[in-house]
Amino acid sequence: MALAPRVVLVHRRTEYTELLARHATRGQAEFFLTSRGRSIDEVIARHESMQSSLARVSAVIPEGVRQARVERGDLDRYVFSPEDVIVIVGQDGLVANVAKYLSGQPVIGIDPEPQRNAGILVPHVAADAAELIAAVIAGRASVASRAMVQATLDDGQTLTALNELYVGDDGHQSSRYVVTTPAGESERQSSSGVIITTGTGSTGWAASIASDRGLGDALPAADSAMLGWYIREAWPSRSTGRTLTAGLIGEGESLQFVVESDTLVAFGDGIEDDYLSIGWGQRLTVAVSDRRLSLVT
Repeated sequence: MALAPRVVLVHRRTEYTELLARHATRGQAEFFLTSRGRSIDEVIARHESMQSSLARVSAVIPEGVRQARVERGDLDRYVFSPEDVIVIVGQDGLVANVAKYLSGQPVIGIDPEPQRNAGILVPHVAADAAELIAAVIAGRASVASRAMVQATLDDGQTLTALNELYVGDDGHQSSRYVVTTPAGESERQSSSGVIITTGTGSTGWAASIASDRGLGDALPAADSAMLGWYIREAWPSRSTGRTLTAGLIGEGESLQFVVESDTLVAFGDGIEDDYLSIGWGQRLTVAVSDRRLSLVT
């Protein structure tokens, strides 16, 4: 027998909460902000918008439905269940933080500051929460599937990301490796790293690279199951080339790297402290993940 659904509210600490934790009092926090030309009023207003949105969402969870709450800093210790309905209150980046811990659970993205943010993964406001949660529980919600990218080391370690993956030196300096494309072409390269983007991440870091180099055709669409890959600043020399520098990765295909530096790293969605360490001679395979973000639209 399937368990009854549980609504899990996910949020991050506000700037005001973090300031109080660091400076102990409102007065000290205000002094700190004023010394940097900022007003505490704006920080408190944003804090109150978050608290109001969390309270409104919590209040409309149907009676008898279990609920839980988790902060971003506790995600790596939290166990999501298959029956969970995930309600994320925050910005797009928080959705990316949560996505790698999920396995198909429906995600409702609530923007606490719609007048400030331009998020595509948090398209709803707190006033929509009652209807959206009811629709998910009843099985009648509209859900969009978003592709994710997975990096797999030859020792079995994996890393999954929603927006993009970076492979390269941890200080963004010269990285040496042999790259093999989905078409089976190989080249030894020295570059400042590689970006692999999903459709969701194609308006961010990858878009800047593609625009600068006229690679619009190598950007996957937002709802695409394909990935785009871009070598950053490949350096030509007697032993390294730059002919294989961008392309697409379809489902069932992969981009592979054999490392020829002491150590490279792979991290996702800009979270540099959650990474794979790749030693000399190790092989890293990048492909479309079996996981998908199920985003309630």
